[in-house]
Amino acid sequence: MTQQKMTPDFELLASAAKFIKKEFVKENEAWKDSPFEWILSLPTGSKGSLGKRLVKQWCALNELAVDRSPDSEADMLINNHRVEIKFSTLWKAGIYKFQQIRDQKYEYGIFLGVSPYEAHCWVVSKSILRQHVIGHLGQHTGSGGQETAWLTVNPKNIPPWLAECGGSLDEAYSVLRSLSHR
Repeated sequence: MTQQKMTPDFELLASAAKFIKKEFVKENEAWKDSPFEWILSLPTGSKGSLGKRLVKQWCALNELAVDRSPDSEADMLINNHRVEIKFSTLWKAGIYKFQQIRDQKYEYGIFLGVSPYEAHCWVVSKSILRQHVIGHLGQHTGSGGQETAWLTVNPKNIPPWLAECGGSLDEAYSVLRSLSHR
């Protein structure tokens, strides 16, 4: 392959990018050597799929019953309960932002958040989501729209209504395990 001649404008832009890169690389240093560092380079759409796969594998490894959802209104069945999975990596501001939360046909939302060296997980009933999230914080629909919502969680300052739904992986596992008894 022959190298193309760069225009002066392109060289100027490349120089600016090299200077700016230092700021962005610094932001990701917290993730350096993390087992989850590779996730940051995934496209947004792939992160959602990854979150579903991680939850599925984690549940299966913990001997919870995991099955396909019979329709697109839930992501999967865990212990015969319809669940929707939402995934987030820790943002620079120290928060997780779980997006595209819809009022579909599921019983529980599982919210998995991954930071460089910790993971957080909450198993939230649909009724609690309706009380605190669904219909309260419109996402891509403007201030008046309510068909999608998002949930912002600071893992260092969990609201009381969410604290009872998990937090650590062990706590979330306890909630999931208890679902078989309901």
